[in-house]
Parts: sequence; structure tokens; C-alpha cells
Amino acid sequence: MTATYLDRILARHRELASADDRSPDRVRTALDACDPGPTRGFCAALASRSDLGVIAEIKRRSPSKGDLNIGLDPGEWAATYERGGASCLSVLTDEEHFGGSADDLCRALAACAVPVLRKDFTVCGLDVLDTRAMGADCVLLIAAALDRAELIGFHQLAVEIGLDVLVEIHDEDELEAALAAGAGLIGVNQRDLVTFEVDHERAQRMASIIPETAVKVAESGVRGAADARALRDAGYHAVLVGETLVTSDDAAATIRGLIGSS
Repeated sequence: MTATYLDRILARHRELASADDRSPDRVRTALDACDPGPTRGFCAALASRSDLGVIAEIKRRSPSKGDLNIGLDPGEWAATYERGGASCLSVLTDEEHFGGSADDLCRALAACAVPVLRKDFTVCGLDVLDTRAMGADCVLLIAAALDRAELIGFHQLAVEIGLDVLVEIHDEDELEAALAAGAGLIGVNQRDLVTFEVDHERAQRMASIIPETAVKVAESGVRGAADARALRDAGYHAVLVGETLVTSDDAAATIRGLIGSS
């Protein structure tokens, strides 16, 4: 079976994790000692809206599309996104495949007051602890990247140290795993991991079976107001939008259009 881009990225991240000789217990102790303070409330920022929330992503490149906006200034884009009305931000910190960095995250955090998700490929407990240490408000856990024990364990650790958790799923089996972990913030990735095609039907199907108690986020393939409206009508509280924004001539106006579509 041909390896997907996710398989290749995960293999690299697990390789890096296996070479990381830091003690998770010592990192946890150091994190507790420095007392990073409360987070900004990522999930609450989405749940409190009566209209559609937008999670605006800072993304320099992608494995499938190549360079999108490689020279962007994270601080300037974070301020622009906030001005446009974004509920939250998402910042890629994967350097090798997406051109991101922890510095991008820190600069975005410093430039805005909205909650920020660290968008990366979490494969070990140290990744969760590092996310909190960087100052992020939310960590991404991809159900397809983790076995059930990892998903449950990383979710529990994240909650213990004060992070919100966005669990990304693609299908019914992954939804079951997310719910077993206690996920209350669930993202449905509309992009097929093998073909890279966007499957809007998947988003519609999954929205109908995610419990109403969860905050629902549609990820990938949101091209404009029509897509946003359809997802809001399907029951999503928010959309995560990257490529459409970082390639836009007026990202703030694009965000306002997505919100206004609801």
C-alpha cells in the first residue's frame, strides 16, 4: 500500500521523538514550576459564538501544494486575522514539511489576544508538554496518527496541564476513539489522506453523528462563503481555514465574508 503524506510525516516525527532523551517527568515538573498561567480558552471562544467561528491558520506551505506564502510575517497575519473577526488562530509549527516553527507560534501569540492552536503532529507526551511551554492554548491530536491508548493518554495529559484539545477525525471509527478519549472539541478533516481530494459529503455525514454536546469544527477545503454556509447549516460551530486565507489579497475581508455567510 502506498504511503500517504501523513504516513511519511508521522514516521519523521516519531523518529525525532525517539531521539529526544528528555525526561517527560522532569519537563512536566519544570513546566509546573514556571507556572505558565491560564490559557485563553480556545474551545470557549468557539462555543460562545452565535454565528460561525473562524479558526484562521498561519501556514507557509503544504506538502501537496508547495509554497503558499513562504515569507509571511506571523505577527502581521495574526493581527490581520484578529481584525477580521477570527475567533481563534491555528499556527503550523512543523518546519520540515510546512515551513513553520515555534517562533511563528510565539510571534502570533504576542500579536493578538485570541486563543491559538499549535498545529503540529503530536506523537508523544513531550509534544503535549512543549505545546503548553510554547504558550499555545490548544493542542491538535490527529486520531489517524495515534492508537487509542495514545489518544486517550495525550488528551488526559493536555487537560491536566491546562490545554484545550482539538481531536481531528475522518470517519466513524475515529469519532468513537475521540469520544473514548473524552473529546469535547472535534474537527472533521474534509481532505482525503490518500487522494488529497476534499470530500464535503464526509463533513455532512459526520456532523450528523457527532454528539450535540461537542463543539464541531470543519477543517480543510473551505473556499468561500458558500462552503462556510453549508457547513454552518450542517451543524458546525466553526471552520478552520488556511490556504484560502494565506493566499488572499485581503484576509480580514475574507474572514468577515465567511462569518457573514452564516
